[in-house]
Amino acid sequence: MSKARRLTVLGAAAALAGSLVAVPASARSVSPHPGPSAKDRPTTATPAKTPVAVGHGGAVSSVDPDASAAGIEVLKKGGNAVDAAVATAAALGVTEPYSAGIGGGGYFVHYDARSRSVRTLDGRETAPRSAGKDLFLENGKPIPFNDAVTSGLGVGTPGTPATWDTALDKWGSRSLGQVLRPAQKLARQGFTVDETFRRQTADNEDRFRDFPASVGLFLPGGKLPVVGSTLKNPDLARTYGQLAHQGVEALYDGELGKDVVRTVRKPPVRDGAERTVRPGDLTANDLRTYEALSQAPTRTAYRGLDVYGIAPSSSGGTSVAEALNILERSDVSRLSEKRYLHRYIEAGRIAFADRGRWVGDPAHEDVPTKGLTAQRFADSRECLIDDDKALTSPLAPGDPRHPERCGSVGKAAPTTYEGENTTHLTVADKWGNVVAYTLTIEQTGGSGIVVPGRGFLLNNELTDFSFAPASPAVHDPNLPGPGKRPRSSISPTIVLRDGRPVVALGSPGGATIITTVLQTLLNHLDRGMPLVDAIAAPRASQRNAATTELEPGLWNSKLRGQLEALGHAFKQNPEIGAATGVQRLPDGRWLAAAEKVRRGGGSAMVVRGS
Repeated sequence: MSKARRLTVLGAAAALAGSLVAVPASARSVSPHPGPSAKDRPTTATPAKTPVAVGHGGAVSSVDPDASAAGIEVLKKGGNAVDAAVATAAALGVTEPYSAGIGGGGYFVHYDARSRSVRTLDGRETAPRSAGKDLFLENGKPIPFNDAVTSGLGVGTPGTPATWDTALDKWGSRSLGQVLRPAQKLARQGFTVDETFRRQTADNEDRFRDFPASVGLFLPGGKLPVVGSTLKNPDLARTYGQLAHQGVEALYDGELGKDVVRTVRKPPVRDGAERTVRPGDLTANDLRTYEALSQAPTRTAYRGLDVYGIAPSSSGGTSVAEALNILERSDVSRLSEKRYLHRYIEAGRIAFADRGRWVGDPAHEDVPTKGLTAQRFADSRECLIDDDKALTSPLAPGDPRHPERCGSVGKAAPTTYEGENTTHLTVADKWGNVVAYTLTIEQTGGSGIVVPGRGFLLNNELTDFSFAPASPAVHDPNLPGPGKRPRSSISPTIVLRDGRPVVALGSPGGATIITTVLQTLLNHLDRGMPLVDAIAAPRASQRNAATTELEPGLWNSKLRGQLEALGHAFKQNPEIGAATGVQRLPDGRWLAAAEKVRRGGGSAMVVRGS
């Protein structure tokens, strides 16, 4: 039994005695709307919601004020960045249940101030041991994507509880029971529904109605939740209590796990539902054998900085590193806005071409991680960029094992689809430790299936596999396989200078995560934008596709026409990503930054404001 698991039972008793003060049980900023009755209102004050905060003692930035407050409370009581990150993530499982929770997985990047080193955890979900490359094929053809999403077939073995346990065991100072207390209370007392939560519920209403447990939790009284009302989740409070007392074995080798397996293998669909909900083949053995993998990060040098990210199974670290290396030869700080965006778009296009050919689960695929992050390979690809003409997608990949100037290997293949919802949190503490942690259940609302009596949604992460090769002539490293982890684009990133933190950040957004992190880094490090403005700036996302996605701020600008004159093609995306970050200021204070507008705005907090 790990140290964290041994301490869980002892820590839970201390927590119950009040070793950590629970966060306020309200939630988000509320738009004008008919208010709830007094008995429905949370009994404590709503935490302030602001996109930037500066101060001492540590910092937390997430999409949600209750979640950020949970992390801050742990920091105030002497916990470190890892303790606070887990507390924040658990609270997001209450207030952002359509983006994350213990039914999903994620990737955790940790900077240790004492050793000045960065380590990571791969908590990605895994396919059942029975899965083959034909997992999503019927009669030799891929099943409809939406059918795979709302099914047991798309559910991977959850990795989030194991990630929390492993992170606390390796780097934490509190037990799992202690850090779950704020989220436990939040689930029991409830949070305030905002416009974003109501809209996301409405988007999922049709499929939620086919699962009685999902209706009971997210459609109180059979209706959409009212903005300003309080949504409680007593089942999740009890589930967190079970994890606090029994440790994560409750999921991986206990009654909670049995409930998960039963739900996957026989989805609890309502009588009379017309939807075809395919069962999955997850087993108790799949749960028992799951591990959150400790591994070295990706690393690349960029303009005197060291940029650390997550290595495969995610493509985030390799792709961000490759794009930065491609742009290393440009003086990005001095480029015109047109030239800057052109070169940024092309770097993303090239990195995604190489990602599609080479990145998959390294336990099953020969992934040339060092080659993909090498400056030599980036230089061989950078020469493809013509400042007077846009490249055409799909672009053929290069060969990082044998780089040749402007060379390519094999045929071009389009980028396969990846769901666009996740959540990211960034934490720092008074000792200088930093965590960048992105967690997910894949689609908004995951599989749509709540585990009866347990209060959380199951993921649909296996739909991140390619259902079939994008091109029969090109090897696809992301086909399903037994125990395999689907490729991700999650990109939690920590940047150091001389071994000390400069900035850490990440974002949700499926494959747009990579471009969001890249563009935010360039805005801040090269273009000199304050971190909160670098996050807020309008985004473009090119992923080796025929068109580049633009947010309205760029779509409606003169830059679009200037770039179209170079041959770029665009389509509008109303919102790309929802980043959070922390920055170490020269005077030793922490700055926390979040979105100003996207997803209703984020929540940046510090322990003591300056």
